[in-house]
Amino acid sequence: MTVIAVTGKGGTGKTILSALLTHFISQTTSKVMAVDADPDSNLPDALGVAELVEKTLGEVRETFQVSRDEMGTANKEQWLEGRIYGEAICECDNYDLIVMGRPEGEGCYCYANSLLRGVLRKLMRHYEYIIIDSEAGLEHFSRKTIDSADYIVVVTDMSKKGLATAKRIKELSEELDLKFKDIFLVGNRITSKEAEETIRKFADEIGMKVLDFLPFDEKIAELDLKGEPVVNLPESSEYYQKAKKIAEMFIELHAKSTTK
Repeated sequence: MTVIAVTGKGGTGKTILSALLTHFISQTTSKVMAVDADPDSNLPDALGVAELVEKTLGEVRETFQVSRDEMGTANKEQWLEGRIYGEAICECDNYDLIVMGRPEGEGCYCYANSLLRGVLRKLMRHYEYIIIDSEAGLEHFSRKTIDSADYIVVVTDMSKKGLATAKRIKELSEELDLKFKDIFLVGNRITSKEAEETIRKFADEIGMKVLDFLPFDEKIAELDLKGEPVVNLPESSEYYQKAKKIAEMFIELHAKSTTK
């Protein structure tokens, strides 16, 4: 199993890249799980499958909080696993999707969260690839919610805040001793060679590898305005082709890891 977590500052294009990675990788195997870990839950729209999502994990967790006292001696983990299989896993054409969502009620969710993490780890063993559209910022690093990731892809735009978040992610991964195989940087909506050089220099200074620079693409904004999924980008699009190459790199890394 290869776990890819796409992270970065909010608004840099994490969800777009997560959707395209899911789209391309799922063309090579059906054993792909996409995880929308951002409370804003934009990944289903980017993939064009929002109407298939019946319930989020947050909503299943709500039901569990209400029902667990009524279960008596029943196995709570099996009950939760059954609800996730039956209601929270969206079976799309070539991949499965889980939307984390958020709890709406009050009270402590520590027990439910702990149980949920165990169930998810068990479910994820059935897949070759897990692609996580992480929530914006840094909290998921300090909470170690993506500590099982093999690869971290940090998406940044040309803003100082985007670069600052990328630097802090690199620092936190080292401070928390998170055992990732590698951390990569992707420049998004890049409009000039000067911007590429600035980001490349920045990456060299903090010790991150640059995967590629994705250009600004008016077609993405057009699709968003029409409410159409980003996976509908035309194949002739430079953005489409570059994202495809990034996906192919992860497919190659996965193949090498499974032949060792």
